[in-house]
Amino acid sequence: MKIESRKILHTDILIIGGGTAGCYAALTIREKSDYSVIIAEKANIKRSGCLAAGVNAINAYIVKGRKPEDYVDYAKKDADGIVREDLLMTMSEGLNRVTAKMESLGLVILKDENGEYVARGNRNIKINGENMKPLLAAAVEKLKDVTVINRINITDYIVEDNTIKGAYGFSIDDGTAYEIRAKKVLCATGGAAGLYRPNNPGFSRHKMWYPPFNTGAGYAMGIKSGAEMTTFEMRFIALRCKDTIAPTGTIAQGVGAKQINSKGEVYETKYGLTTSERVYGTVMENLQGRGPCYLRTEGISPQQDESLRKAYLNMAPSQTLKWVEAGKNPSRQNVEIEGTEPYIVGGHTASGYWVDTNRQTTINGLYAAGDVAGGCPQKYVTGAMVEGEIAALDMIKKLDEEDGNKNIKATDENDRKAFDEKVNEYNSFLAGKTQQFTTEAIEEAMQKVMDNYAGGISTHYQFNEKQLELADEKIRQLIRLVDGLHADDMHDLMFVYELKERLTVCLSVIAHLGARKETRWHSFAENLDHPDKSDEWMKYVNSKYIDGKLQIIYRDLVGREAHYEHNDR
Repeated sequence: MKIESRKILHTDILIIGGGTAGCYAALTIREKSDYSVIIAEKANIKRSGCLAAGVNAINAYIVKGRKPEDYVDYAKKDADGIVREDLLMTMSEGLNRVTAKMESLGLVILKDENGEYVARGNRNIKINGENMKPLLAAAVEKLKDVTVINRINITDYIVEDNTIKGAYGFSIDDGTAYEIRAKKVLCATGGAAGLYRPNNPGFSRHKMWYPPFNTGAGYAMGIKSGAEMTTFEMRFIALRCKDTIAPTGTIAQGVGAKQINSKGEVYETKYGLTTSERVYGTVMENLQGRGPCYLRTEGISPQQDESLRKAYLNMAPSQTLKWVEAGKNPSRQNVEIEGTEPYIVGGHTASGYWVDTNRQTTINGLYAAGDVAGGCPQKYVTGAMVEGEIAALDMIKKLDEEDGNKNIKATDENDRKAFDEKVNEYNSFLAGKTQQFTTEAIEEAMQKVMDNYAGGISTHYQFNEKQLELADEKIRQLIRLVDGLHADDMHDLMFVYELKERLTVCLSVIAHLGARKETRWHSFAENLDHPDKSDEWMKYVNSKYIDGKLQIIYRDLVGREAHYEHNDR
């Protein structure tokens, strides 16, 4: 097979990723301006992104009696201070606004007898959200001058003089190569899953907490293009129901279940109640022989039983099926819990692009929103929408201020040559040839390296500097094998590029883990050579490729001044 067909498209704004942030950005752009939009989505916007299966609660909301500053304080405390307060505040201020917008689009939000939203804790409200993504997609599909290209895999930015000009990609369905030229670009591709060996092996390996098709594509494109990235060392490890990888928050917050060990002792208060401490406590209880660990549900009421079964049937049916198959409701059997493999995701932690308050990256005209944007943890679904809105409004403002024809030009010889080179790269993998390794084999090797040497499940999320050195060396060896891969069709070609993306992100994660010489977040970044927290490390650890080499950049929390450290890896 070979790519024969090509398309060159022009638009005012290109949105890469048709998930929560991307769709909401498109809505904002068309409601506030006449600028044209192309959404490039690897799957189909009707069921793509983290909202594919829906959710049963909005986890970021300013409930009655609270204010945005409270949410900022909560997120700052959970991340132990390493956050961008400007990003958190602008996000928090929009949470209720985008929630009201979703309700106007048809989202069912549960209300009490007084017509008030039903709160779940201090920051959550209950919803019937299984159709949340179809509602967003339907609203986008009604928009004029918005072109949705489903099943297109974007692989590279087009950047000239540190200014975004568009992106390259290919259709997974018909094998057409695309060059999409745009005045502004929003990256909304989500975070990175599949870097580490997961809990479940073999054919169940994609049964994980985060969408397995989120491969760090946006991160990788930014890294290769010289964008500054931040806080990749603050990995996210979710505490989940064992085997099913179903959410635990519905149980912990919905029925007030405590974390207990095999002796029935509540251990969560011993280690702390931040997100990372809850995982760390579970790890330590198991290591010290007091596992397995559970959420204590034995003794809850029949009504609570039924509520949990229904909630999980909508959101994680495998958990409800597990209760049914065992013949035991949660009131008769505590729910065993465990940590997942680590992920890089800016919606829960602070990993991602280094952006300004308007979500513009360090590449002119390139914006980031949602899980791919760094510095603003605990944003969840509504926070991703707010960031899409913020980025959209600033793109509109900038376009209004600029010459309407900026970035638009006739394709010249250099452009044609660059497109030719990209198509030749695609075709090099599609050419008939023998190969020593498969994409799947290299991916499994990558996951094993990260698991063994960069703080995965098998090492209880711990690592030391020597292990990181070995991880870096072995990942680079795997990268050299990728050029020898073969793709039978466009679907296989997508897998090749997903592997390339993951390997690129792995190198940055390893560098960041080694660059922070402390343990600020137990389990999330458990550095055995530096096991304690230090006030000297109240700073951002950023990175950027300069002259072909990754450089670590330390930025102060106040003023965010940069201090560069060369990294010869």
